[in-house]
Parts: sequence; C-alpha cells; structure tokens
Amino acid sequence: MMIGPPGSKSAFRVLLLGSGELGKEVCIELARLGAEVIACDRYANAPAMQVAYRSHVFDMLDGQELRSVVQKEKPHLIVPEVEAIATETLETLETEGWTVIPTAKATRLTMDREGIRRLAAETLKLPTANYRFANSREEFDEALNELGLPVVVKPIMSSSGKGQSTIRSQSDVDEAWRISQEGGRAGAGRVIVEQFINFQSEITLLTVRTKKETLFCDPVGHKQEGGDYVQSWQPHPMSEKQLKLAKKIAKTVTDSLGGVGLFGVELFLGEDDQVWFSEVSPRPHDTGMVTMVTQQWSEFALHARAIMGYPIKQIIRYAEGASVAVRAQQEMNNPVALGLEQALSVDNVDVRVFGKPEAYPGRRLAVTLASGTSYKDAVRAADRAMAALTFRPED
Repeated sequence: MMIGPPGSKSAFRVLLLGSGELGKEVCIELARLGAEVIACDRYANAPAMQVAYRSHVFDMLDGQELRSVVQKEKPHLIVPEVEAIATETLETLETEGWTVIPTAKATRLTMDREGIRRLAAETLKLPTANYRFANSREEFDEALNELGLPVVVKPIMSSSGKGQSTIRSQSDVDEAWRISQEGGRAGAGRVIVEQFINFQSEITLLTVRTKKETLFCDPVGHKQEGGDYVQSWQPHPMSEKQLKLAKKIAKTVTDSLGGVGLFGVELFLGEDDQVWFSEVSPRPHDTGMVTMVTQQWSEFALHARAIMGYPIKQIIRYAEGASVAVRAQQEMNNPVALGLEQALSVDNVDVRVFGKPEAYPGRRLAVTLASGTSYKDAVRAADRAMAALTFRPED
C-alpha cells in the first residue's frame, strides 16, 4: 500500500461515522499510520473532530446526507463508530463498491438487539439468556409471564444503557416499561425481555479479525450501572476451559459477521465454567479503554492496523490495569475539568479528557487509567484519580 500525506491525491481517506471518545482514539491511531481521517457526527466539535483532518456535521440516520458525504469525500474506508447510522444506505453503498468496516451486514445486525440475538441464538446456536420480543404492553406482559422474574428489559435499538432496566418484582413492571419506551433510539417501540442470568461476572473479549487470522486480547472484566460501563480491568481471571469456550463463541460470531477490525464481544461467566453470549460491537469497546495502559497496542491501534490491512504478529499485554469512567453530574455546556493535577499525582495513573462540548447527568467526560502489580490495585488507583477529577460549567 502506498499512502501519501493527508490532502494529497495519494492520501488514504477514512470516513469515520461517529466522533465520540472511542472514535477520537481511532482517529489518532489512523493518523499515526498516515491516514487522512474525516470525522462525522450529529453535533459540531465532537471529540474526534478535534483531531481529524476535517469533519462533517449531519444526522447519520439520514441516508441521503450519508450518501452525499460519501460521494463528496470518496473514502477508501467507511468506518462506523456508533450504532445510529442509516444501515440500509451503507448496505447499498457496499454493493456499489465502497468498503464498509467491518461489513455493512455487521453494522446492520449489531445496530438492533433483535438481529444479533437471533443470529447468535437461532442461527449460530450459541448459549444465551432465554428471551422474548414485545411490540406492545400486552406482549410485554405476556413475555414476563412466560419468562418469569427477574428479567432485564432493553429497547432493541439503544446504547450506553439507555432504556434498560431490571425487573425483580411486580412493582418494577410499570416503571421498566416506561423507561424502555423513553430510552430507545427510535422512540417508543419494540423491546427485548431477557431472563436474568445469575452470572458471576461479565467480560468483554476484544477480538481482532485480520485478513489472515483471528486474535484475542486478554479478557476485560467490567462493572456496569444502569447498563452503562463505569469500570473495567484487564486481565479478568478465568479458567482455561472457560477462556477456551469464550474464544470459541467470540470467533463463531465474528466469523459470521465477517470483515476485518476489532470487535467487542460481551459475555457472561457463570459457575462450572459456563459462558453465555450477550452482545457484540463491531468496533472498539468502551470497556477496552483499559488497553491504553496494559497493552503494546491498544484496542484502537489494533483496530487501525487491522482495517488498513497491516500485519499484527501478536497481541502483547505488558501490565495489569484498570479504567474508571468520569461522568457528568449535571447538564452543562463546555464542561471545564478540575482536579487534573490531583488525579495525575496518583502513582501509575493516566487520564484522558474527552473534550465533549455538552454534558448531561451520567455522560462520560473522561476516563482514568491505571496500571499496577494486580488489576485490583489498578482499580483502586483509578478510583482515587476519578474521585479527584470533576467538571463544572464554563463561566
């Protein structure tokens, strides 16, 4: 591959669809390999736009706008970094010869929980929680009766835990239905009701597909609140049998999705070496930010290498580590970071401030990263740094 400098005729152009904190790190890694990155999102000055060669602001669910930007930029790669994209347009563009990472099919199937769950459970026969889909309150109540309590309820189209809740008793039912109808990306509508698995822990198995093989990062353990990641660590302890099964599940689902790049495969771990498939993202995963302090190449660097067709000989982890999300406590414009000196004074700690121009309660604005002699020590260090870092509205 011959790559010229950004802006030249021989530049290697990558259209990044989604410019949040994960897209920002992908953009940086692509730029390090010489790519000309064009960042897109629904709002101006999104994190990846701050480091990209140029940017576009538009609603990526608008197929006509998406096609217009593709035709204008003529990218070598179209790289979705969020789920809210006009996937039908991506599929059409792919048939016309444009390259979508990892594939348009993967982007479509993983955009809604129904597509990926039916693929995993019904086509690939992978172990999953029992589930039902519901289009109405009547069907929702029927699903609860069939599955029994407790259950987890999620809109089939949502991200970062929006619209998700757990029903443990009958008194939770009305509120769970309300939350599911208000939190979905497409508004009120279809939901998935999952039988609650009494799992011991949950992990993300970062899985890298190259042109030649599939590689795995060491498992990333994580903690969620309201369906959204708040803390992760690497490596997560697993038995050899359990890890082998996890890799088999991850390879099965990513082989089916196809293409190249890094996938975040979420799995539940239970007693007696049990492993259940939960979800998969065909892109770097928020829990994988920990790899910025644990691995020779972070998940973002691995993604960039894989999609540009460069070799990855092996994935080397050189430390145990942890990440902790720093989240907004209130709505604000141009949130200002305070306490960076104190956070960075904690031993073996690093910080990434995302630079988001707007905040709302619970939105991630930064992440603290720590390495240590054990992942538990690293979690404690990252927690101390997180406690020192706050955000306030701009004066």
